[in-house]
Amino acid sequence: MPADRDAWAASPAPRIAVLVPCYNEEVAIPRVVAAFQAALPAATIYVYDNNSRDRTAEVAAAAGAVVRRETQQGKGHVIRRMFADVEADVYVLVDGDDTYDAADAPEMVRMLLAEQLDMVTGVRVTDATAAYRPGHRLGNRVLTGVVRLVFGDRITDMLSGYRVFSRRFAKSFPALASGFETETEFTVHALELRMPVGELRTRYRERPPGSQSKLNTWRDGFRILRTIGLLVRRERPLPFFTAVSAAVAALSLGLSVPVLQTFFETGLVPRLPTAVLSMGLMLLAFLLLACGLILDTVTRGRLEARRIAYLAIPAPQGETVRTK
Repeated sequence: MPADRDAWAASPAPRIAVLVPCYNEEVAIPRVVAAFQAALPAATIYVYDNNSRDRTAEVAAAAGAVVRRETQQGKGHVIRRMFADVEADVYVLVDGDDTYDAADAPEMVRMLLAEQLDMVTGVRVTDATAAYRPGHRLGNRVLTGVVRLVFGDRITDMLSGYRVFSRRFAKSFPALASGFETETEFTVHALELRMPVGELRTRYRERPPGSQSKLNTWRDGFRILRTIGLLVRRERPLPFFTAVSAAVAALSLGLSVPVLQTFFETGLVPRLPTAVLSMGLMLLAFLLLACGLILDTVTRGRLEARRIAYLAIPAPQGETVRTK
């Protein structure tokens, strides 16, 4: 085994921040804060209250967390604020619903530092149907499968809310989403910049009694699917516009068949509107293909700029750990 896999880089000890976005989590948040204080005693725990109507902020502060507020509603807005405001070397992101196991956080941090990764995802493992409903499980598989097909097959749980990030990930992440689709952005950002990523299986449990989920299966599922489509158009413009161009060209050819058949038989074009429509669609198909070619060049330039900005931030560093 290489020496750099046997040790975390070098002192000083990395600054670790636990980031907990919260909305109406008065019941669960004290348990989350206490669990991560025990698992990562050197870490600073930040709870960002997102317009909660209960006592989330008060009980989080009483539990020992640093409490801040984000007034723009939505998890994506909270993530953007967290990554902009908090200065650390390692960022542990976890939902405030007490469904993820804090005991796995040290191993996730160790993986990130020892292997110099930029993102470690907690892959959810559970037998509790109420914790991970069949609809959510199926939706996650479908959406993860789409992203794996388009952007690369290095992830297995795209929608997990339990992740550890390097500083270079957090400070280079664009954070354009507003809601739960921000997890999709995490994955695509890492895959597009070809960042080193890892995964750790972690226990996933039911919410504590009195706590309610904010996730709507259909509404948020469609928002995530829409986000994937927008990301494909933005990050893979040539395949996207080529596919649309091919569909439009096929429609054009389909409309032209009866027109051409009549022309070859009679030498006349009685279906002039259909002929004009077919020609217009074919011109549109070529225009879409040209747009894809142009946008592909623009996307490559933007990707190079993002990669340079990412590389300008130092790689993860950590404490030395001796192995026996």
